[in-house]
Amino acid sequence: MKAVYPGSFDPITYGHLDIIERALKIFDELWVVVMVNPRKKPIFTAQERMKMISQLVGGKRNVHVDYHEGLLVDYLKKQEIKVLIRGLRAVTDFQYELEMAIANKHLCGELETVFLMTDEKFSFLSSSLVREVAAMGGDVSLWVPPNVAEALRKLKLDAVI
Repeated sequence: MKAVYPGSFDPITYGHLDIIERALKIFDELWVVVMVNPRKKPIFTAQERMKMISQLVGGKRNVHVDYHEGLLVDYLKKQEIKVLIRGLRAVTDFQYELEMAIANKHLCGELETVFLMTDEKFSFLSSSLVREVAAMGGDVSLWVPPNVAEALRKLKLDAVI
């Protein structure tokens, strides 16, 4: 069975990678899809995010990295995927994710959303936190893979946060 794990992944964190690894234990194929969120101003281009993700999961035959701008359900229909993976860190995530799951179900009745709780060691972790700490010159190497930490070091984050 195929599933999609969408997100802005700006940047991808160990929390995201944990969800990917756990989803692969359940599903035969996983599409990690970099999405455009109009409410967010990304620090990395979609191509940069896709490259970072591909460097981390590219060795797995059953993982595909892709990009989509627009409604996620349109992507799911095009790819003939009926399962959506979402990670939950805390109760605060649940309200938003529940609303999105219901809206997506209305837009695509065949869609099922599967929620995976993040590992407790990543329950505090978000891309926003990583960007903020990196912008202040903090060490984010415990939260992101080396290729992501290096890409963050090369940015002038104070101009984009």
